[in-house]
Amino acid sequence: MDQFRALARQALADLFDQRRPFGRLALVQVCMLAGDTLVTISLADSLFFSISPHEAKSKVLLYLLLTLAPFAVVSPLLGPLIDRSRGARRATAVSSAVGRAVLCPFMAADVHSLLLFPEAFLVLVLSKLYLVTRGALVPEMMTVERAQAEGRPGANAGDETPAPAVTSPGYAALNARLTLLGTLAGFVAAVPGVPILKLAHAPGVLIFDTFVFVLAALAASRLPVRRVAAPSPVARRRGRTRSADPLDADLARLQPIAEPGVLLGLTANSLLRGVSGFFVFMLAFGLRRLDASLFWYGFALGASGLGSLVGLVSVPRLRRRWSEPQILLGALWLVGAAGLVTAPLGDLPAQGLLALAIGIAGALGQPSFDAIAQRSVPETEQGRVFARFATRLQLVWVLGALVPVLVTLPLAVGDVVVAATGATGGLGYFAGRRALPNRAVPRRPGRHR
Repeated sequence: MDQFRALARQALADLFDQRRPFGRLALVQVCMLAGDTLVTISLADSLFFSISPHEAKSKVLLYLLLTLAPFAVVSPLLGPLIDRSRGARRATAVSSAVGRAVLCPFMAADVHSLLLFPEAFLVLVLSKLYLVTRGALVPEMMTVERAQAEGRPGANAGDETPAPAVTSPGYAALNARLTLLGTLAGFVAAVPGVPILKLAHAPGVLIFDTFVFVLAALAASRLPVRRVAAPSPVARRRGRTRSADPLDADLARLQPIAEPGVLLGLTANSLLRGVSGFFVFMLAFGLRRLDASLFWYGFALGASGLGSLVGLVSVPRLRRRWSEPQILLGALWLVGAAGLVTAPLGDLPAQGLLALAIGIAGALGQPSFDAIAQRSVPETEQGRVFARFATRLQLVWVLGALVPVLVTLPLAVGDVVVAATGATGGLGYFAGRRALPNRAVPRRPGRHR
């Protein structure tokens, strides 16, 4: 509890200090995640509890399949734009909020129409777009803070003057603070969201959410802009002649940053995301088959939320003792151990325990992986790289969710799947990390920091 209060105090101090660029990003995070929570509240009945299990499966399957298409377009088209245009990261965050503010009234009008699904799909895309941009904004805001602290408000992208007083928390701790603020914002948004759902149903929640996203757009418009240095003619020529070997070109596409440690971390975090998507839909359809009351789904959601808080609180403390890859490994093994414990039980209280463990693991894994990438990827390329990461993470989440949608799994069998995924993923990540010293992957020219 003391650790939670300490992290919450630090996160709230960030939020209320609007003179700092990171504080402004914290306000954007709060507004964005509050809006996402209200969208989820408005859609809960239509997705899970207001239609029969067979109809739910067909509609959820359509929804999940629709989420696969746009990320293949967003990643190659949007990522380079975020990196190369001055102010594009701020503009992207603003556009994400404005787009959702425009879509919410249309969703309110189409709650009982099939148009709700493509509209919800676009809202999901815009939400992911913000998360992609946020990953690149964290190191950018810290660079701006260093520049402002040294009296250089217009510092260029290539200025890497160190400032230990600003960077001392580490990216993992900063990511954890932002995620904690987003989680708390979700709980706060539920306070008015649930009564509005009862009184005015989903349209009322979505109209209220419109104003929340307007506030998010205003907050995003206050983010400072940092000039991004254009690549030199020599660097552009090197980029065009980087590799004449097709095998090297293929490797470069698979490993866009030539960092095997980052690629391994992406694989580990993808497994955690896949387990999360699998568990959510396994539990939703499992409870429908058992005719269980809404209490048990709320119980699992509450356990997952509590786990997320526990994981976020633990990140700064664990980071003082272990590296981010070690934290990722521990998260995978936690999922494996929890699934192994709950599989023999297979009852509803056991699913709450598993939800708690998955929540902890996800909250440990995402900030740790973000920190690995933020530290290893050059700031001028983080937009496109985080776009690719978000695409892969979303694909794995959808693939995990598709399994219980397409295949009827008893809860105990689903727990075995979770245990096997966590255990084998942990072993694979451990072996991969051990093999890294013997694996030489040359960096591209100009990628050294």
